[in-house]
Amino acid sequence: MSHLDPTPPDRLSRYPRTRHVANWANLSTALGLGVARAGGAKIRRGPQLLYLAEHYRWHFPTGGAFTVGDVVISRHDIGKLTARNPTLLKHEERHSRQWMACLGLPFIPLYLLSMVWSWLRTGDRAARCFFERNAGLADGGYLDVPPRPMGPALARSVTALVRRVRRAPVTGLTA
Repeated sequence: MSHLDPTPPDRLSRYPRTRHVANWANLSTALGLGVARAGGAKIRRGPQLLYLAEHYRWHFPTGGAFTVGDVVISRHDIGKLTARNPTLLKHEERHSRQWMACLGLPFIPLYLLSMVWSWLRTGDRAARCFFERNAGLADGGYLDVPPRPMGPALARSVTALVRRVRRAPVTGLTA
């Protein structure tokens, strides 16, 4: 029996079952299966009532794997990923719990905001992202980058934004 095989029903606790039902109810697992299929991934059942979607063809989002509802999606072979990082599925299962806790789709803007905060604080999208820290940075293969001073980071961001706005063509203004 492989660590990627479905967990036998008699070895499942109530918690994965509850998470699985909740993520179907909040439509996040359905969304995950749709994203995986649209990206051409091969989908199979995995441990802890997760679905494993491998060989996803799109290049967004980045990362070795990402989770939508109870669907772990990767452009790679998940067996090879977990051979290099044995705790990866543990990390991704925690993300599936986060989808449940956020009641599905609200996870997306909350995760993006947290990722922006992490980038502002550290220059790294994961190091101070609440969701990545909660899922276990090291388990997901991320480094814990120390925070940087906010002033210079904000100044650079505002300067870059002002430059983009000044270069943007003004359209639709006719008298």
